[in-house]
Amino acid sequence: MAGIGPSKWARTWALVTGASAGIGKAIAEQLAAAGAHLVVTSRRTERLAALASELKAKHGTKVEVFGADLARLGAAREIFAFTSGKGIEVELLVNNAGFGAFGYTHDILENRLLEMIQLNCSAVVELTRLYVPAMVKRRHGDVMIVASTAAFQPVPFISAYAATKAFDLIFAEGIAEEVRPFGVRVCALCPGPTTTEFQEVARQPDRAFKSAETAEQVARVGLEGLARGESCVISGTRNRWMVRAERLAPRGFVARMAAKVIGRPEV
Repeated sequence: MAGIGPSKWARTWALVTGASAGIGKAIAEQLAAAGAHLVVTSRRTERLAALASELKAKHGTKVEVFGADLARLGAAREIFAFTSGKGIEVELLVNNAGFGAFGYTHDILENRLLEMIQLNCSAVVELTRLYVPAMVKRRHGDVMIVASTAAFQPVPFISAYAATKAFDLIFAEGIAEEVRPFGVRVCALCPGPTTTEFQEVARQPDRAFKSAETAEQVARVGLEGLARGESCVISGTRNRWMVRAERLAPRGFVARMAAKVIGRPEV
């Protein structure tokens, strides 16, 4: 049905961060298939160029490519300057870029943790702050922030990652209420284990990914939820039930169970 999924953004511009792979790429593909124009960003410009060529040829949509590492200070403003310079009115901002790091927090490199916080939290806030004022002024626009089911509880051995995603979730739900009267919608998309490059980058064992969803499934749930005006969507029936159960259990118990599911790193 028109307006319930990606077709809501047909003939408008969407900015998708982390679009070179995984959920970001799947979101870009589904938006392009529905007729949206795209600005795609990530560190890996060669992948973005290939994606842009594919989407243009397949769907006849406009695609602009901008290489940016949002773990670096100043990258968000460079993206904003690029779209402003092109005269692009971003109707949909998808804050998807992010990464995790598996292991004992005291063993993970300090710079790796700080880059994660910059990318997963600070860049999300900065991009949102840059693009939302124009949405508020024109009384329409949408923001998706990709969080995680890890946002709902402490998760040992990906502790910092889970904390960044808790930040994303609470930030999204809070500003969703702030901007709702102005016709702007904000949604936190919370996937569970997903078949992407996240596991490889985080160096996380296979055991937590046995029931992984596809990136395409997660992207569809997120775009449909945002189009319906939801401030938070959890992808996957199993994941939704797990989050509900976790809310009823003592947090210490949830942390211990999460540690067993994730498994202790080899030392």
